[in-house]
Amino acid sequence: KYSATSTTLTALIRELGGNDSPSGISVYAKDFTTKEDMLAYMDEWNTAVEAARSAYFDANGTYEGYDGPTEISYSDTVGTLMGMVNTILNAITYVLVAFTAISLVVSTVMIGVITYVSVVERTKEIGILRSIGARKRDIRHVFNAETFIIGLCAGLIGIGVAYLLQGLINLILTPLTGIAGLAALPIWQALIMVCISVALTLISGLIPASAAAKKDPVIALRSE
Repeated sequence: KYSATSTTLTALIRELGGNDSPSGISVYAKDFTTKEDMLAYMDEWNTAVEAARSAYFDANGTYEGYDGPTEISYSDTVGTLMGMVNTILNAITYVLVAFTAISLVVSTVMIGVITYVSVVERTKEIGILRSIGARKRDIRHVFNAETFIIGLCAGLIGIGVAYLLQGLINLILTPLTGIAGLAALPIWQALIMVCISVALTLISGLIPASAAAKKDPVIALRSE
């Protein structure tokens, strides 16, 4: 046998159209700031209601007969949609970051290979430098300076291309979306990217530079 309280029966009758009392109210905020203020106010109201119900229960040992304020049940449709969009964007961002990390590792390895090839091809030059008094650290500094210049030039070229594409992308998307500045690369992020490029190239050149510094000058001079 089904039993229900008067509140439940009233809600069922209202849902079936047997009661003309409203079952809900739709509120449309004029902007996101106002929406957040409304949500904060309703949350504060529900907190106060919960405190009042708890106080009534502590005083009477039951919720029967409680006639104080009741909770507001609401659904934030826009917030739900924005949460889904943010989840999708975060997933896409993680995938792009993963591909970027793989490309960085591959480029770092390739720069190390190129630097090692440079060391092999310049073995006689290394022997000449050592024979005229260059120390091991001087040889190491020569190749570290080369990798530093490669990383700096690569970073600056990449940032320059990014800024050129940024203007082109905004020129295309602004008329289509009506939103200006969708593609934007702040200066501080560009500087960080250049620093990362330099750091990666320096790391990739450490082993070849160390190998060049350890070459015997006599054997290096004999190489052709």
